[in-house]
Amino acid sequence: MGASSLFHTRWDCSYHIMFIPEFRRKTLFKEVRREVVEMSKTPCEYKDIELVKARIRVDHVRMYVKVPPKISVLEFMGDTSKERVR
Repeated sequence: MGASSLFHTRWDCSYHIMFIPEFRRKTLFKEVRREVVEMSKTPCEYKDIELVKARIRVDHVRMYVKVPPKISVLEFMGDTSKERVR
């Protein structure tokens, strides 16, 4: 994959992210699957992140994304624990 650029830098920060329901329950099918597809695309569009590949199985979700270095992976995934500490 080619590197992207930000002002004076070139970067290639790719991450493989997995979501697994508790006890790997087989719950991601039919209606839920459609909702998960939309929910995985929305944060990528808002934060200008490239969703390279996404696969939704019955018991887990895999995403391969390219996140710019100005955004941390925790920030992209929605971890707000840093905000709670302040």
